[in-house]
Amino acid sequence: MTTLSILVPAYNEQYLVAESLARLEVLEGSEYLSRVQVVVVDDCSRDRTLKVLQDFASARGIEWSEHGPVEHGVELKGQGRKGKIDWVFLHHVANGGKGAAVRTALDRADGDITVFHDADLEYHPRDLHRIVKVFVEEKADAVFGSRFAGGEARRALLFRHELGNRFLTFLTNWVTNVNLTDMETCYKAVRTQLLKSIPIFSNDFRMEPELTIKLAKREARIFEVPISYSGRTYQEGKKINWRDGFKALWAILRFSLSDLVYSEDEHGSQILGRLARAPRFNAWMADTIRPFCGSRVLEIGSGTGNLTRRLIPRDAYVASDVNPLYLHTLRGLTVDRPYLDVTLTDVTKGDSFPTVEGGFDTVVCLNVVEHVDDDVGALRNIRGVLSPGGRAIVLVPNGPGILGTLDEVLGHRRRYTEATLREALAAAGLEVEQLLRFNRVGWPAWWLNGKLLRKRTFGLFQILTLNALTPIFRLIDRMLPFPPLSLIAVARQAGARGPSQGLEGENQVRPQGV
Repeated sequence: MTTLSILVPAYNEQYLVAESLARLEVLEGSEYLSRVQVVVVDDCSRDRTLKVLQDFASARGIEWSEHGPVEHGVELKGQGRKGKIDWVFLHHVANGGKGAAVRTALDRADGDITVFHDADLEYHPRDLHRIVKVFVEEKADAVFGSRFAGGEARRALLFRHELGNRFLTFLTNWVTNVNLTDMETCYKAVRTQLLKSIPIFSNDFRMEPELTIKLAKREARIFEVPISYSGRTYQEGKKINWRDGFKALWAILRFSLSDLVYSEDEHGSQILGRLARAPRFNAWMADTIRPFCGSRVLEIGSGTGNLTRRLIPRDAYVASDVNPLYLHTLRGLTVDRPYLDVTLTDVTKGDSFPTVEGGFDTVVCLNVVEHVDDDVGALRNIRGVLSPGGRAIVLVPNGPGILGTLDEVLGHRRRYTEATLREALAAAGLEVEQLLRFNRVGWPAWWLNGKLLRKRTFGLFQILTLNALTPIFRLIDRMLPFPPLSLIAVARQAGARGPSQGLEGENQVRPQGV
């Protein structure tokens, strides 16, 4: 069983909104839903929509307020429960557009899944049964109801409008490499936690391509199910027109180039998400540490799995993080990878560490220990889950002299030197086997941005340039006259003796680019 929040933006729908809301009561009988929340937002309608909503609420025993509390331009008109459904009625004191109404409703959403529902009669809520079923059975992140995938019934009209929809879907598929059949559908259902973590800027129908593109960039598991559709004619009140089509074209271009796919949070998700736009750099890092990885691997601080994807498969691989958004993305990787497990692991709390029989022969911990106050304690926790002779691969930022605003934003407590890294590992009972100097080319860029210019984010152009030039940087990095931006320590338990070879070759051979 799960819970569902339904967001209903309404503007000038006095004739249809009551029947549209009444249809939602079909969900009372859903075998998959324990609770349904319906959040209706009247976007300052100029007709009798608000009065119709009042009558609808009163008929269900929900008390209505003529002058409810107003906060940030939103007035609470009424809320109450009838049967399985919690009703919430809000009113915009000024018209903001569909996207603004959706954001207002989303702030109130508290179900496991959130879906959009228009205040007209083009879509039927009975299709939500099948949409919710996909979440329950397929571990979906998002499910789109497709009007063009063969639903039970579809009203035949507006051929040129359909062509426009298919063309916009084609362009969205082209930029996302996702094979949707209906990007413009209203019935987009998304896991609420994921949806709330995505910033939506559009205030009109441009939010459809914006949300679709950002879901794809977040690597969401998107499914489609066929739905019925009873489209309206313009005489019947349809609002979208050819101008919205041109706006959608611009939105597809704009959001295909943008990487603002995370809302600001305490984990710095947006900055780390931008770094994911350099897959060639991530491949360089993976290639550097791969020769030292064994068959039972614990990765701490996996993020969204940029490194994980490049180090699997293994006999056993556990990816971990403390960011719930990242953990959700990582769990999506486990569906067809039986050797992969995902867990929340706090490097500062030994009891949060997973275990495997015989211990892990490799613990990968990249860009983590510099974030915690007690780095020695964190390293001791890593040592505690290693098998006899197992390796810890620890990457940290190098150079206290360039500690700056970028470090502050990322939550770095410190930058290391070779000596301080060795001291911390030794204090934790770990003996350095090899110390690798990684990414000299990044030193001047970090100094320029974080120390001299005091920037608090990486420019997208810089990240894309880094990605494009990484093949060259890998060849010349050892020849550059700069200190390394990062240090990678390959360490064992003090006094332990392990095999001279990792899973994939001799570890005494210097990895490429180091």
